[in-house]
Amino acid sequence: MKFTDGYWLTRPGLAPLYAVEVDDIRHDEAAGTMTVYAPTAVIRDRGDTLNRAMLTATLSAPAPGVVKVRLERHAGAVHRGPDFEVFGEDGFRPEIAIDDEAGVLHAGPLTARVSRAAGQWRIDFESEGRVLTSSLPRSIGHFTGTSGKNGTAGTPGTAGTAGTAAGGSQPTWVHQQLTIEPGERVYGLGERFGAFVKNGQAVDTWNADGGTSSEQAYKNVPFYITSRGYGVFVDNPANVSFEVGSEVNSRVQFSVDGESLEYYVIAGPEPKDVLRRYTALTGRPARVPAWSFGLWLTTSFTASYDEDTVSAFVDGMAERDIPLSVFHYDCFWMREYQWTDFEWDARAFHDPVGQIARMHERDVHVSVWINPYIAQRSALFREAAENGYLLRRIDGSVWQWDMWQAGMGLVDFTNPDAADWYVAKLQGLLDQGVDAFKTDFGERIPVEGVVWHDGSDPHRMHNYYAKLYNEVVFRALERHHGAGDAVVFARSATAGSQQFPVHWGGDNDSTFLSMAESLRGGLSLAMSGFGYWSHDIGGFEGTPDPGLFKRWLAFGLLSSHSRLHGSSSVRVPWAFDEEAVDIARRFTKLKMRLMPYLAGAAEQAHHEGTPMMRPMVLEFPGDRSGFDADTQYMLGDALLVAPVFTADGTVEYYVPEGQWTSLIDGSVVDGRRWLAETHAYDSVPLRVRPGTVLPFGADDSRPDYDWADGVTLRCFELPDGYDAVTRVPGHDAKGSIDGVGATTFRVRREGTAIIASSDDAHAGWSLQVGERIARAEASGEVRIEIEEDER
Repeated sequence: MKFTDGYWLTRPGLAPLYAVEVDDIRHDEAAGTMTVYAPTAVIRDRGDTLNRAMLTATLSAPAPGVVKVRLERHAGAVHRGPDFEVFGEDGFRPEIAIDDEAGVLHAGPLTARVSRAAGQWRIDFESEGRVLTSSLPRSIGHFTGTSGKNGTAGTPGTAGTAGTAAGGSQPTWVHQQLTIEPGERVYGLGERFGAFVKNGQAVDTWNADGGTSSEQAYKNVPFYITSRGYGVFVDNPANVSFEVGSEVNSRVQFSVDGESLEYYVIAGPEPKDVLRRYTALTGRPARVPAWSFGLWLTTSFTASYDEDTVSAFVDGMAERDIPLSVFHYDCFWMREYQWTDFEWDARAFHDPVGQIARMHERDVHVSVWINPYIAQRSALFREAAENGYLLRRIDGSVWQWDMWQAGMGLVDFTNPDAADWYVAKLQGLLDQGVDAFKTDFGERIPVEGVVWHDGSDPHRMHNYYAKLYNEVVFRALERHHGAGDAVVFARSATAGSQQFPVHWGGDNDSTFLSMAESLRGGLSLAMSGFGYWSHDIGGFEGTPDPGLFKRWLAFGLLSSHSRLHGSSSVRVPWAFDEEAVDIARRFTKLKMRLMPYLAGAAEQAHHEGTPMMRPMVLEFPGDRSGFDADTQYMLGDALLVAPVFTADGTVEYYVPEGQWTSLIDGSVVDGRRWLAETHAYDSVPLRVRPGTVLPFGADDSRPDYDWADGVTLRCFELPDGYDAVTRVPGHDAKGSIDGVGATTFRVRREGTAIIASSDDAHAGWSLQVGERIARAEASGEVRIEIEEDER
């Protein structure tokens, strides 16, 4: 939301108050806080303190490298929640020092310094001897609408009604502006499909079912990260309005309705460090089962299908030697007008339990579509309504509408009994053998005239509902299958939802343009703390031509999770052409061979919050040439992927410094430059970072094999003196990745020799340098001499 009219004026209908100077700073040792009292005008004598508003800033620190700031005018406003769950470090207290010049709060590597200079408001956030960002004059503002309920300026249409001031009827807002330096780039704010770099954009964090071709987003996260190595998390699940260099060119502004605003500044020094601290604060991605990394195939949405169709699809994949890990039944596994009733449509599915069992015999897992809506024709509607399990209006009636399903109501997950009731229905499906749920929807949550069971503020619940919904389902899967073996396929999300993976990119079109915007959404979500991400291969809306489908196959199978899905047309590869079958087989099998490496990247996501799919700036923060690269990514820390977004196979991508080797054809290019190439359908720019030992698996038929058994350690451009350990994770019998049972290999280069060893019992591993392969002997050590042209 914009508050100013140019640099000097305020927009009509708004009355501003700004923090102008510091009157006093107080330290509460018991609470570990430093409170700053800021008059909204220069105080020249005692008379100026009368009839004068004051803004208050309270600083604290929940963990090293993180500073929390709470801004408020009137502290007596009613707060009804919900609130994001924030995890601090037990027992941590910042160091606070106050003198005549400044109040200083030290939170490990991050310092907040509040100047006491008369008439000059300033807070500097410093780390490692440099100022990361600052709050300068006119940065902290409180605004009151002076011309009616929403003022002339109003609030964003998605934000609903603004909060009210202590006087009663006038809306109020609070904003903070933090500086951005020349050349600094801003990223994140959830899964946004527009420009990857957010500078110059206005963003409202309000979940909406808007597809991938608009400014709306399914997954809004009020967190941004910058190329200077710090992040900012606004702790408010309602609409947060961001102006990223789009109101004041040199500042990021964020504003909320009401009387208070809370945010966290998170230190780096590198973007990975910021994500590590941010995900420690809001929750790390859970482990997901190894089988989930394989290929998912669905019935599609409205395409005609029944039990025979499903069998034909699964059989067709096996006959064509395309490894299939998951089959998903989309909406019409249930009868129309009855979503969600958790009952198979007996007209189309005569023996679903038997079919699920037969798929399990073939090592194919099963997912079914659900959502949090109960249609009026569902047998469950009356049961839910009578027991108070559905969201109600102020007059006590059930909130209903006809969008999506006739007369549907919304499960009120703030009611513990409603959550238990919903889980009991899911349990029936789990008992039938269902392995995972696609948790669709959760964005269109009403805010006007409704009452939640726990009294939550409807505006704050709008985005937060996505987290509640997916958490209920994910925890049910965990209880049934065990931790590490639960996975959902979720569309809606907000801050903290990364704990309940996996998330996919929503409704895209079957075009190259939409393929690219899907990637931009995934890159932005990665910079928002989400460790895993997927998208509909081939696009959801429309039917892709064979060329587009084949290009999308390579992209989809080089993503963390891979799903073939469409709306009114199927996505089985043979529906396009025989080459599509070959390409689906080629890239699925390649992904299976990469599982020892991908499992390691997944462990980094779980332990450190570093996403599997990484924007170039995240992996190479010192290389400005990659700051704006939004048509490529790193898959883990060693594989550069540049999807082809053109029909003729031309592609441009940036290669960082060093010699990068193609995993497709073995070609080597010198980096720190942009490349232009043309690729056939069976190829894609997929280059290995120099200095990499890539564990390459022995099985290309499934994702959940013993990754260390028969693994080949492929060495790429190892420098002299290289000496490092490569870890290959293990997993249990159910396919849950086991962080303890990893196999370690030590690889070192000594002059003209590369030597590898392992103390593990696995004897069937190999070392590869170029085209030469040496198999491990009983001693557990192998050696390959480097030829002259490889030095």
